Amino acid sequence: GHWHGWAQSLADGLKFVQKEDLIPRDADQPLFRLAPYVALVPAFCAYLALPFGVGWVFRDADISLLFVLAMLAIEVLGVIMAGWASNSKWSLYGAMREGCQLVSYEIPMGLSLLAAVVATGSVNLITLGEAQSGGWFSWLIFQNPFLFLAFFTYYVASLASCKRSPFDLPEGESELVAGFHTEYSGFRFVMFFFAEYVAMFAVSALATIIFLGGWHSPIGGPGSPLWFVLKSTFLVWVQMWIRWTLPRIRIDQVMHACVKYLLPFTLLLFLGSSLWQLYDNSAHPAFNAFAGAVHGILGSLGLVLLGLYFFGMGYGYYNRDRLVGQMARKHLPGA
Repeated sequence: GHWHGWAQSLADGLKFVQKEDLIPRDADQPLFRLAPYVALVPAFCAYLALPFGVGWVFRDADISLLFVLAMLAIEVLGVIMAGWASNSKWSLYGAMREGCQLVSYEIPMGLSLLAAVVATGSVNLITLGEAQSGGWFSWLIFQNPFLFLAFFTYYVASLASCKRSPFDLPEGESELVAGFHTEYSGFRFVMFFFAEYVAMFAVSALATIIFLGGWHSPIGGPGSPLWFVLKSTFLVWVQMWIRWTLPRIRIDQVMHACVKYLLPFTLLLFLGSSLWQLYDNSAHPAFNAFAGAVHGILGSLGLVLLGLYFFGMGYGYYNRDRLVGQMARKHLPGA
């Protein structure tokens, strides 16, 4: 279609705004009406302490990282409220899944970030971002192998906390109709999706600030909010790409992966990052030489992985266009 489908989201939003706001007869109406706001408002409040650059922040708080994580965690209260107030077993099942999933994955998500906090000694997001000025090899993700792995564990945990595929069990259409927002329609239904996508950008922005140099350019030089937006948007794009690629897994597999694998692994990463920082502060010549070599290897590996990703995406688009062209040249039987 026109604009390659980019106007579809706007059209869907306008359509939902015009729809009738229906409330089930047996629902708890005050809670039912309040739930979308409880989910949406804290997600927006997280941006109060989220810096887009030096001087580009509403409030530069000393505990800005903790504030953002706290605001993102409050969204689950709106989801549970919606499931309970709907008086529907499908909504309640979806809400309970969301509660279990978010509470479980918030722990490895926070531990992954703490591994980076240990390396900088601050939970202030401006300080974390400014500690990575100087280009690609100055980013925290390449400072030691534990931080390199912590970025990926954080990203996986953030997918689960934002209900993104393959962790979108709270709204699994094949099992729960539409999950916790089954009974919602009109603009209240849209508000839950606003909250989800606002949280998606927020967790991507945290990854950008803490691991990927924040607002600093990969080639050095002065930072810019444009770099911050580009990096965060790229991480959001990867979340969407994963949703298009991977199938949904079962809820027992989601919880098993967190408790049995991700949580112990992030604890080891936090311990490893702490020990690495302890030895790094000792300024031992042998360790400094080893750390410098690891630093260079990780930075080069990051360049290789990024190149492979873009090569794979380009190759996929090329094959898709070629397949579509072949199908267009084939004539249907009887045509």
